Amino acid sequence: MQLLLLSSRNTARLVAASSLLILSAFVSPPPTPHLPGAPLPAAPAAAGVDHSGFDKLLKKYVNEKGLVNYKAWKTDQGAFNQYLQLLSRNPPAASWSKAEQMAYWINAYNAYTIRLVLDHYPVRSIKDIGSKIQIPLVTTPWATKFFSIGGEKMSLDNIEHSILRKQYNDPRIHFALVCASISCPRLRPEAYTAARLESQLDDQGRDFLNNPAKNKIGKSSAQLSMYFDWYKSDWTSNGQTVAGWVNRYAATKMDSNAKISYLDYNWQLNQQ
Repeated sequence: MQLLLLSSRNTARLVAASSLLILSAFVSPPPTPHLPGAPLPAAPAAAGVDHSGFDKLLKKYVNEKGLVNYKAWKTDQGAFNQYLQLLSRNPPAASWSKAEQMAYWINAYNAYTIRLVLDHYPVRSIKDIGSKIQIPLVTTPWATKFFSIGGEKMSLDNIEHSILRKQYNDPRIHFALVCASISCPRLRPEAYTAARLESQLDDQGRDFLNNPAKNKIGKSSAQLSMYFDWYKSDWTSNGQTVAGWVNRYAATKMDSNAKISYLDYNWQLNQQ
């Protein structure tokens, strides 16, 4: 009888121990306390979109002057379509850095502008695409919702005005967005990336402001791109001035009270 009782107790102990082992497999251990002065654990890196596919295409079909070989590009669209699908399926997430988000949207604007031209090529001007009678923000090529991102139908205007201008408040985007026209800033023969975005935007500013075909700058007077008139509210927000932005990048500095006029805009296609 005593032997039977000891056996029962041992069995109970074994069952209890087994139950604790099973339970511990499903319960996470308590977090290790952070000691004062010890380095914090690194946060997981946010994953943006890989723009290397677009980068290769730009290097292949865009020359150093920013002119595009649309004729050749139109015959070779497999890799381009794959990149556009990548953009369409991977909209920026809140976990992305500001630079990752901006690089995504700038590349998307430029890529879908090229898509629009290729779909209608040959054309003399992007303004020849769509309705012959164009109502701004309604029937222009930029207002046409011809692509989807994250399941939402979008237009080029959506990217420029509702996202980039509204959310990021950085007028340098106007040096980077290219509307497929001669008077636009130069289309870089490379994609924008988060790691290099600041230097790329500043480089675009220098290139644009020091190109006499797009801006003619003197000390007492300047003939500027229409960009500085169309988007004047962007250049003058937060106490900034047009002259301040020009002098940030132009080799010739203009006086703050210099007389400003605007050059006619050349909408001819930026093709080779």
